[in-house]
Amino acid sequence: MRKNKVDIITLGCSKNLVDSEQLMRQFKANGYTVEHDPKKINGEIVVVNTCGFIGDAQEESINMILQLAEAKKNGKIGKLIAMGCLTERFLDDLKRELPEVDKFYGKFNWKEVLSDLGKAYHNELSDDRMLTTPKHYAYLKIGEGCDRTCSYCSIPIITGKYHSRPIEDIEAEVKLLVKRGVKEFQVIAQDLTYYGLDLYKRMALPELIERISDIPGVEWIRLHYAYPAHFPYDLLRVMRERDNVCKYLDIALQHISDNMLKNMRRNITKEQTYELLERIRKEVPGIHVRTTLMVGHPGETDQDFEELVAFVKEMRFERMGAFTYSHEADTYSYNHFEDVIPQETKQERMDYIMRIQERISTELNEAKVGKILKVIVDREEPDFYVGRSQFDSPEVDPEILISKEKELKVGEMYFVEITDSQAFDLYGKIVDL
Repeated sequence: MRKNKVDIITLGCSKNLVDSEQLMRQFKANGYTVEHDPKKINGEIVVVNTCGFIGDAQEESINMILQLAEAKKNGKIGKLIAMGCLTERFLDDLKRELPEVDKFYGKFNWKEVLSDLGKAYHNELSDDRMLTTPKHYAYLKIGEGCDRTCSYCSIPIITGKYHSRPIEDIEAEVKLLVKRGVKEFQVIAQDLTYYGLDLYKRMALPELIERISDIPGVEWIRLHYAYPAHFPYDLLRVMRERDNVCKYLDIALQHISDNMLKNMRRNITKEQTYELLERIRKEVPGIHVRTTLMVGHPGETDQDFEELVAFVKEMRFERMGAFTYSHEADTYSYNHFEDVIPQETKQERMDYIMRIQERISTELNEAKVGKILKVIVDREEPDFYVGRSQFDSPEVDPEILISKEKELKVGEMYFVEITDSQAFDLYGKIVDL
């Protein structure tokens, strides 16, 4: 065990990561050495920021806690603290089942970690954080919670009603991060499109993005997790007019058959979904749409799945992921449907649809060969520099492997000619324009 060291382990989504980064900054202000997801976990204090979204994520979080409990028993670490979505949702159960954990905190009261340790919480640093990402990009959380009623989703149970952050607070955070060298912002929320309704009684996302876009030093803004129903169409104008707003939209569609959209309580129809996608692509030429789809929700017939397959083939999404339905306690689906589709069938459907998407991705990447893209360099590896274009979000999207003919700086942007492609990667060389 290393004295005065805090290890913070983050599981789940990038929204959790922002919370971890804020906590890390507070520990640092209190004189601790802080490491995030260290190769060697040996801290005097270890904090696990858990995920509670679906069964697999919950299992990962519990296994991590059990692993750390064993390390604590063997004297390798000191205090063990758990926080985040899993603990918010199952607090009483976890306290009973995991007595090895010194203290549990939920999703929103983690600031008490400091005071419970007898340390100060620095209010003046409440929006400050230690970045765990490369210093040129950061995640920017603009809201928390969700007001949607999707049948399968436990997030509203965990996080409660939607709470938008004031525009001024977000602007101040962006300016602070720009001063530290951040030039690319991944704007995140459980539901971007709802932003502002609670604070301003209007959909304020287009205005927010314009105001962030106006801040000197902001080179790329990328949007994650839009909701298709009641989409704020003025956002498309902003994306089209602002050069530093990436032509990229992450919008979870989940399904296409009217039967499933109704069962899922998505508040949109098949026809409206097609109209939305047509308008997005028409108003923002060249946009790359990322979506996620769900298979195996109660009531999904072979015909529903065939409709989904036809939809994927027709729309040719630039970016797409899929996951199988998880029967989560206390959700609408859990209370109103039986989880009757076998896991094997769910997995087969997901694998099938992802094979189709792999072929589409291969073809779309092939079409980029010969084109010149603006690329930001994320890291250097022995044989290549690794970067991304405006169409690629970190960790989830294809990377561009740049030949080492010239010396490049991590965090800088260059023009790259695409010379070759694979399903999920592109290859390129630097060009002077």
